[in-house]
Amino acid sequence: MAAESPSTAEQFHTGRVVMLAAVAALGGFLFGFDTAVINGAVDAIRDEFGMGPGLTGFTVSSALLGCIVGAYMAGRLADRIGRIRVMALAALLFSVSAVGSALAFGPGDLILWRVVGGIGVGAASVIAPAYIAEISPAAVRGRLGSLQQLAIVTGIFVALLSDALLAGIAGGAAEDLWLGLEAWRWMFLAELVPAIAYGVLSFQIPESPRYLVAKGELERARDVLGQVLTTGVRERIDEIRRTVRQEARSSFADLRKPGGGLLPIVWIGIALSVFQQFVGINVIFYYSTTLWRSVGFTEADALTQTVITSVTNIVVTIVAISLIDRIGRRKLLLIGSAGMFVTLGILAVVFGTADLVENAEGVLEPTLGGTQGIVALLAANGFVVFFGMSWGPAVWVLLGEMFNNRIRGTALGLAAAAQWLANFLISTSFPAMAEIGLSFAYGFYTTFALLSLLFVAKFVPETKGRQLEDME
Repeated sequence: MAAESPSTAEQFHTGRVVMLAAVAALGGFLFGFDTAVINGAVDAIRDEFGMGPGLTGFTVSSALLGCIVGAYMAGRLADRIGRIRVMALAALLFSVSAVGSALAFGPGDLILWRVVGGIGVGAASVIAPAYIAEISPAAVRGRLGSLQQLAIVTGIFVALLSDALLAGIAGGAAEDLWLGLEAWRWMFLAELVPAIAYGVLSFQIPESPRYLVAKGELERARDVLGQVLTTGVRERIDEIRRTVRQEARSSFADLRKPGGGLLPIVWIGIALSVFQQFVGINVIFYYSTTLWRSVGFTEADALTQTVITSVTNIVVTIVAISLIDRIGRRKLLLIGSAGMFVTLGILAVVFGTADLVENAEGVLEPTLGGTQGIVALLAANGFVVFFGMSWGPAVWVLLGEMFNNRIRGTALGLAAAAQWLANFLISTSFPAMAEIGLSFAYGFYTTFALLSLLFVAKFVPETKGRQLEDME
């Protein structure tokens, strides 16, 4: 089957290009699974190892330290050894982390194995959008790039669903399940299945044509593009050669402008990454079970609400895929920021006006009763809707395509590292912010939703329909 873009007159094999993008996006699935799987295990791990709020928050977010390292290194590593080998390395790290986390005997080694998995997540977060952008025709690049976010939210959903199922079978996350291992340990072991699949499938897809051109392997690059495009292969090779200098590797020096400091487009990529996290989206996916239990829900009900939220995220990501190449990346971000500002503001007000009840430890906690609980659930899911249709997929698409060929791998790695650092700061700080008050935490996220709206309106360019070779 062939499709044609009216703007570029490119013809391409739809099924082939979707298959290549889908395999690369499996890294996103593992990205989502690995970062969310701890959600259903947080309370059980805390009780098992006798951890306080500070250590609990660090254990949950420790994987993000590895993500920073993996993202920072992956771009340059991919420019040296290729996109496919980095995918295989990430799959190996996921597998090691799954087994190590499941067999952890204390918070120290659990943190170590979570960091190992985080390195794999960071690498996958860079390689998937870069590979998809480099293999995709311009006419459908936004939709195919959004597969990364769809894979991430699907991974989150599968992780939360498996957490709920395993906890349900065992009678609780802390209860024994099979082979003398508690349910929370099986939650981590479940990651082995997609990790092995990712490793095997990564060797079934071809290397990026832009990487091959950079290495001087023009015949292999033509063969790869011939699997995707039905016309214009030679012209595309010429365009790539025009923008890729084979004699030099990309380095961080290339990200600097002549007068000093980073190039403006690099700062935009970093800011997009930071805003994506500072609106607090991952608080929903890392802590939602604990959050809903703290305001009166049972463990089973809290897990169910978390699964419902993740399903909502998948549905709106599919909506984003259908819109992103029609209305553009910038407009989606503006709509999303406005919606997040409103829904986060509602959450801040609801938690700020909730009744305070003393818990078993003598600590006052907000309790949502009657309509307050319904409003909070609607607002939380509304926030996920606006994020999932905009900042979730659009930022990954932009990071994959907004940089030119010369700096793409390195710039994307730096921007992704900034994203994981921001994620770490938000995730680690949430328990402490929640102790001050949930209204304070959500007021903070509301402020950054508003700032993200102003930032996009002033600085973010539209990349819809442009060839990667034209990103200068």
